[in-house]
Amino acid sequence: MDTGTRRKILEMLKRDGPQAAARMAKTLGISAMAVRQHLYALAEEGLVAATSEPTGVGRPSKSWHLTEAADDFFPQGYADLTAGLMSSVREVFGDDGLDRLVASRTREQIAAYGARMTKATTLAARLKVLSEIRTSEGYMAEVERRDGGYLFTENHCPICAVAKSCTGLCASELELFQEVLGPDVSVERTEHILAGARRCAYRVVPNS
Repeated sequence: MDTGTRRKILEMLKRDGPQAAARMAKTLGISAMAVRQHLYALAEEGLVAATSEPTGVGRPSKSWHLTEAADDFFPQGYADLTAGLMSSVREVFGDDGLDRLVASRTREQIAAYGARMTKATTLAARLKVLSEIRTSEGYMAEVERRDGGYLFTENHCPICAVAKSCTGLCASELELFQEVLGPDVSVERTEHILAGARRCAYRVVPNS
């Protein structure tokens, strides 16, 4: 079993979303038939599934996507332990105590991220550093230019299980990004995993 190729397929589907075997084959530099064999094996393990999409002519094409079971292959940030601790904090100290904990964590992140951005003097440079930091933390982050600004995306959320029970964590991310990217930009979340999207995405534009 070529586990390396199958891992790459899982990462491609996580990063780029549902796609056909032919597209994955082109990226991987192998035949579409080889990719399909890997996909069928992954489907037997319950990690991927396919939906048919009409092409207008001939047989419908298959678009492959990850299943929920595939989440176990990506960093989860000690989700169960952290979720349990968050629940305990709320039980002992109430919602206000949990909010203070999240606020303290956010301040620590702002300081840590900011220390790594001291030499990043442009928005593009700051976003590049932010992407590197978040990717190292398991978020699979990317940056691209888009409509006079930038689109900052996180294709995975290693704390998703925790964020479901503590929505303040998601709100604190917006605060974190706004603080480290600077007062001269606006940050808006346009896609949200907890709202059912495949990824979290943020539009980042310079203030006029």
